[in-house]
Amino acid sequence: MRLIIQKNYEFMSAWTARYIADAIQKHQQHSDRPFVLGLPTGSSPVGTYRELIRLHTQEGLSFRNVITFNMDEYIGLKEDHPQSYHYFMQEHLFSHIDIRKENVHLPDGNAGDIPAMCAAYEEAIADAGGIDLFLGGVGVDGHIAFNEPFSSLESVTRVKTLTQDTKIANSRFFDGDTSLVPSHAVTVGVKTIRDAAEVLILINGYNKARALHAAVEGPVTHANTCSVLQLHPKAVIVCDEEATVELKVGTYRYFKDIERNEILS
Repeated sequence: MRLIIQKNYEFMSAWTARYIADAIQKHQQHSDRPFVLGLPTGSSPVGTYRELIRLHTQEGLSFRNVITFNMDEYIGLKEDHPQSYHYFMQEHLFSHIDIRKENVHLPDGNAGDIPAMCAAYEEAIADAGGIDLFLGGVGVDGHIAFNEPFSSLESVTRVKTLTQDTKIANSRFFDGDTSLVPSHAVTVGVKTIRDAAEVLILINGYNKARALHAAVEGPVTHANTCSVLQLHPKAVIVCDEEATVELKVGTYRYFKDIERNEILS
């Protein structure tokens, strides 16, 4: 595992966007196969998306040969609802870049047969050749995507019931009214994320400090689904200084030292 500690949210967003851009460009230099990118929603990736748009408009980063799969979607919200993840992705990324519409995939929270749609979503990922890089965030309780605490670490795309903690956290997008937050969502599973060739997770702010501790220093447990990153051969966590307050001093210094030496070498 790599832990990249940046000064603040702006720096971690810029570092992450550049990392993704480099991964796309390196892949395209050696393969005609589209680069397959997993994407999240929420507040954590907004800065990264903003920087990816800048790299596209100012530095020529192209998404023409990129396929995307989003992590999750609420059940019951229409795609044009301002809080649906379809709407979010159009507003914050897709409408600003040159990605092909047919290369964009999000779970359908209004499908007539949700279980069948979930199975088809997993098949579509496999047909694309698997996820090359899965970008994600974590909840304050350490969940990744909508894999709430005590989700199976072997889970795949499916329906999840959202906890009250998650509904409270997400109510900020629904005028603070938890009753407006859907109670169920479709989410990729922990195994879906773990099967990606690379996983890149964003963790920022004091309120995510315990989640970062669980991911880096805690045991691997379904109580904190982010802890499964410890088992991934190529997992990167990018955080800001505020999120590090629960880490041991030795852990903090170790990762700062490792990355400093990486830069110098």
